[in-house]
Amino acid sequence: MRTSVYSKIALFLASLLSLPALAQQANPYMQYFPVPVMPALPAFTGLPDLRGVPIPLIGTLAPAPTKPYTMRPTIPPEVKRQMMQMMMPMMTNMMRMSMPDAMNWMAHKIKAKPGLKFEDVLESMNLRANQLNFKHVGENLMYKDFRAVLGDMDAPRIEVHSYCDIAVGRELLKISPEFVVFLPCRIVVMEDGNKELWVLMLDWNMDWVQGYVGQLGITPELAKGAIELRDKMDSIMRAGANGDL
Repeated sequence: MRTSVYSKIALFLASLLSLPALAQQANPYMQYFPVPVMPALPAFTGLPDLRGVPIPLIGTLAPAPTKPYTMRPTIPPEVKRQMMQMMMPMMTNMMRMSMPDAMNWMAHKIKAKPGLKFEDVLESMNLRANQLNFKHVGENLMYKDFRAVLGDMDAPRIEVHSYCDIAVGRELLKISPEFVVFLPCRIVVMEDGNKELWVLMLDWNMDWVQGYVGQLGITPELAKGAIELRDKMDSIMRAGANGDL
């Protein structure tokens, strides 16, 4: 019974998702990027009857805590598991999205200008970070471990650099201490299989939730802080990719 109801919900949601086709019409370059492919769907005949069906509780509409740094209740692992079991069929069966495709959608990445050296990208990033009052707080030279520990001498150069804006970070954590999982902000500089340089970070673009901020319980202060943080990180990335000095 549960599988049947969830399948109907998934079909209903998928019937509303015509955005990939519209995006390709508006921007012909979208044809070069993998977008979810929607299969033919049956005509929508109404919402399924959810009475008596156990739907996992994944959030709350209660007011956000007013005391700074207040954690919200922990979501039980079983509830998270049920949520993922609901979402995975949509991603794999309906949206035809593989794990690499999903990671590509979650990444904000910029290709570095031809001719730039790895050190040029890093120097430009750190200079821009300093201009924006971002502190370089750490680095993970992954490729060195690939070579020293795993013996992979063919691994391309991959470095993860961490930055922190302590002022914006503090205000975000006052509102949502769970935001700390994104901090410090990480930017990756890596060489791909074609020997080309890329700059990447996790994309938390607030444009994704425009119009739904209120429903998601995102306060104006949290949205402003997240937007400011992302914009500064984007500026650091672009400085590195362009070799700005």
